[in-house]
Amino acid sequence: MARTVWDSSVGKKTVMAVSGIVMLLYLVAHMIGNLKIYFGAGEFNSYAHWLRTVGEPFMHYEWTLWIIRVVLVVAVVAHATAAYQLSRRDIKARPSKYVYKKARTSYATRTMRWGGIILGLFIVWHLLDLTTGTVHSGGFQEGHPYQNVVDTFSTWYGNVIYIVAMLALGLHIRHGFWSAAQTLGAGGRTRERFLKGAANVLALLLTAGFIAVPVGVMTGVVS
Repeated sequence: MARTVWDSSVGKKTVMAVSGIVMLLYLVAHMIGNLKIYFGAGEFNSYAHWLRTVGEPFMHYEWTLWIIRVVLVVAVVAHATAAYQLSRRDIKARPSKYVYKKARTSYATRTMRWGGIILGLFIVWHLLDLTTGTVHSGGFQEGHPYQNVVDTFSTWYGNVIYIVAMLALGLHIRHGFWSAAQTLGAGGRTRERFLKGAANVLALLLTAGFIAVPVGVMTGVVS
């Protein structure tokens, strides 16, 4: 039954919607945590340490964090796989260009695929930069996330990569949220305006919230 659901276009869209919501909930929590950097190194570093001790003593050190990581990896892989397979299915169904021009779609809709690729590459860079320290500038300091974040956004390329990715994220959320609501049956004529408005507001708040961190470093508010 699971195989039958997965093989159908509706099943893949449902997987994309559910995995997208999981990632969206994480992004909201992640953005709120990121903004703690404005309260100073002590507050931000304490928050980072708390993430590793959530659930103690019932959960061992970092167990909860690793569970969250595993869930996110599964969500990202499922989301990307379903998106790729749906894209290939769409291309095979329409191998030639339309005779008549299609109705003009939103910029977010037209850039969903490229936006997904940009975000995928960004996730890899972000992990190598602030989790493993592999590509980190200024010398990665284990256990000092505040200083690591400041180091990253003290470079022009760190700011460019992050801001471009967050703009792509905003466009992705703007279309993805509304699309997920339609897939899961929450849409409708009476709710369409509300859902589109909520998607716009959510995308704007998340984009602004994430970009506020590099802006704070660039302007010297966070140093």
